Amino acid sequence: MTAGPASGPPPFPVGGASSTTSWTTRALSRTPPRNRTDETLTISDERPTTGLWNDPALPASVRARALLDTMTRAEKVAQLGSTWPGHDESGDVAPMQDTFRGAESFDEAIVDGLGHLTRVFGTAPVDPEAGRKRLAEFQERVTAANRFGIPAIAHEECLTGFTAWQATVYPTPLAWAATFNPALVHRMAAAIGSDMAAVGIHQGLSPVVDVVRDYRWGRVEETLGEDPYLVSELGLSYVQGLQSAGVVATLKHFAGYSASRAARNHAPAAVGPRELADLILVPFEKAVVKGRVGSVMNAYNDIDGVPCGASEELLTRLLRESWGFEGTVVSDYWAIAFLASLHHVAADIPGAARAALRAGIDVELPHTTAYGEPLLDDGISAELVDRAVLRVLTQKAELGLLDPDWKPGQYTDPADFDSARNRSVARELAEESVVLLDNSSDLLPLAGARSVAVIGPTADDVRCLFGCYSFPNHVLPHHPDTPLGVGAPTVLDAFRREFPDAEIRHETGCQVIGDDRSGIAAAVAAAAAADVTVLVVGDRSGMFGHGSSGEGCDVSVLTLPGVQDELVKAVLDAANQAVLVVLSGRPYAIGRHARRAGATVQAFFPGEEGAAAIAGVLSGRINPSGRLPVQIPGDEAGQPGTYLAPPLALKSDGVSNIDPTPAFPFGHGLSYTTFEIESASVDEAVVSVDATITLRASVSNTGERAGTCVPQLYLTDPVASVTRPVRQLIAFTRVDLAAGETRVVEFEVHTDMAGFTGRDLRRRVEPGDLTLTVARSAGDRGIPVQVTLQGDERIVDSTRTMTTPVRVLPG
Repeated sequence: MTAGPASGPPPFPVGGASSTTSWTTRALSRTPPRNRTDETLTISDERPTTGLWNDPALPASVRARALLDTMTRAEKVAQLGSTWPGHDESGDVAPMQDTFRGAESFDEAIVDGLGHLTRVFGTAPVDPEAGRKRLAEFQERVTAANRFGIPAIAHEECLTGFTAWQATVYPTPLAWAATFNPALVHRMAAAIGSDMAAVGIHQGLSPVVDVVRDYRWGRVEETLGEDPYLVSELGLSYVQGLQSAGVVATLKHFAGYSASRAARNHAPAAVGPRELADLILVPFEKAVVKGRVGSVMNAYNDIDGVPCGASEELLTRLLRESWGFEGTVVSDYWAIAFLASLHHVAADIPGAARAALRAGIDVELPHTTAYGEPLLDDGISAELVDRAVLRVLTQKAELGLLDPDWKPGQYTDPADFDSARNRSVARELAEESVVLLDNSSDLLPLAGARSVAVIGPTADDVRCLFGCYSFPNHVLPHHPDTPLGVGAPTVLDAFRREFPDAEIRHETGCQVIGDDRSGIAAAVAAAAAADVTVLVVGDRSGMFGHGSSGEGCDVSVLTLPGVQDELVKAVLDAANQAVLVVLSGRPYAIGRHARRAGATVQAFFPGEEGAAAIAGVLSGRINPSGRLPVQIPGDEAGQPGTYLAPPLALKSDGVSNIDPTPAFPFGHGLSYTTFEIESASVDEAVVSVDATITLRASVSNTGERAGTCVPQLYLTDPVASVTRPVRQLIAFTRVDLAAGETRVVEFEVHTDMAGFTGRDLRRRVEPGDLTLTVARSAGDRGIPVQVTLQGDERIVDSTRTMTTPVRVLPG
């Protein structure tokens, strides 16, 4: 496709403003506050100041403006800060926590009010009921400390479930992505939100919608994969699910965090404006425009020398003026102070506060460092302070926190953070996320094995099932005497339950990290003596170097951690038959091992129900349906790229001796039955540049048992004004098929889905030829269909179509 003339570029890709309909949440039931006096709290009998802001019948924006106009400068500034009670109990759970030194006490922090309360449940192990009472007491103290009785917004982490003791540990987001199931992600997020809302939490710091650009980055496990369409569809579902429970979702990390140089945490983003627009920003834009997300968190990194936390282009002109975002922007933890201490774009903390406020950060988390005393200075624009405070107060009004009948501790149902409902959803996610990479020898499902050797460092370690932001891995390492809080069998436990008649021997072989090889000989002996060996290797997630995956646990190469590659080679040499199971937070270059194993399975931290899901796949009780949200890199992938790439970034004979071809491509996954895509056609092969293309394809189960096919629709733009990916995902669905059954999948593709950012940094749809391919993965030839777009080039903005509806019809 070709483009028209270019004009001078704006600083960031832009589009039209979206609808101005305000995001609202359902109000929770509330009763009037109690006045009481005890040894920890003194509340005056004097009623708080009241006014129009207390009238629930008025629009939230009107109530917030009325309250703002009555507040002093100190009362306004108090709404932009936060405090983290009990932070000294938390251990090493956030970057550079020594920033806490000199933090205000709780009583000092709440003078004149408070914007946010940080992680009352997620800081240390606390019983759900005790945590609920503790939060209520904190809120009573907050409301008593300001003359309007305004409570704080209480926020928590919720990346793999509510990050609280005794709460369900769901699979990590990379595992959600492997399900290719937005509806299931919505159910999970709604369950998480209902648990949080039931104990007084108002905001969750999820989802992470960073698009993976380098698998070596430690936080790959927290993402939804390497494709912006998959990330945006699942991220939107999470936002809508969480907010359906009345809890504000928070998009992270805006923007470019996952595109850091050499995959180093916090490093500058190595990203150009078109890559930023067409890959990195897509999930954020969809969640803002279509999901009406309530909050956005800035990224730590800089883009082309401008830290995201000080970028007016990102946080104001793009996010608000172009996309129409109306919620609050919260800082990542200590990101404002980092503008001075790490980025050096401010001379001191007051300078950092000015830069962040001007850029568009409304609330400082996790405690007030910069948004306190410095914002009281007359040199700080009163208009900028009012702008941020109005956003915070509007959100509090939407949450019901300004209603006259609100009170803390109004919740009566017993808190159950690991309910049967939760575990059922966690089980479904885990089962649908397991990916069968290879079964060329038909070793799986296992049947009739009398002796089995279960080998490897991740086989009998329950924390190898969890991501870095799960409570067991995030907080409990600092409380070693506290029990796990949830029931979670290890893979070894689950295997014994799945195969009760087999003689099972377990050997660790080596540790996840480290160079101790002393256990390899015993592992080799066990493998040689067994009918079948199940070799379970991979990661144990942690924080800042305390794990092989997770925040701050970046790697330079994609070999298995420690000496696990040596273990795998030695065991495969000795085993009679072997299944390789990789239990990890990122994809590793395991292609050479997969070629030697009888079967290979990939699971991305599948949570507390994950071990049973893996065992069920190995036994055949579960027919695997997971698909790769990230490629499994090839043997030479020291500096890998994702599948979204123009021709010269892929294998180029005669150009480079390095072959970036993956061992297993994006979207790949096998089943214990077989599927065929038998035909594909469009209603019209020639359409205008502003039209909907109806494409239908027949998919059949050609095997002998029921299974789930995941047809994927890819777009190819053969000739364009800028280089384009060879293939790009624009639709997908899951189709359950009985043995021998055929169904028709119908894709409604609007031509907006062919849009991209041109040389002038405006998104356009160009006339010309396109290829639409229905395939089983990005590496599958599939069935291509040619379409021609006619007419003049069309400029599109944030009002464009962003999703391809898919229907499954009878065959």
